[in-house]
Amino acid sequence: MRQSEDLGHLVRQLRAEQGLLQIDLAGLAGIGNRFIVDLERDKPPLQLQRVLGVLDLLGFKVMVQRKGGSRHGTSS
Repeated sequence: MRQSEDLGHLVRQLRAEQGLLQIDLAGLAGIGNRFIVDLERDKPPLQLQRVLGVLDLLGFKVMVQRKGGSRHGTSS
């Protein structure tokens, strides 16, 4: 991913693939529906911890990778 809007598109796609409405995902994440709407529309500012929580609920983890190839992140 190179742009924040790519993240919003990914969340929308993953949510739809899992048959969840925005309100469903918001409820599962314990956050307001407006946050999910804003995330999918790439409306700043977004709170990183909430974004990471949403991705975790959708079955993903975020890894930061140096352009040269080595990764930095936490394992869970």
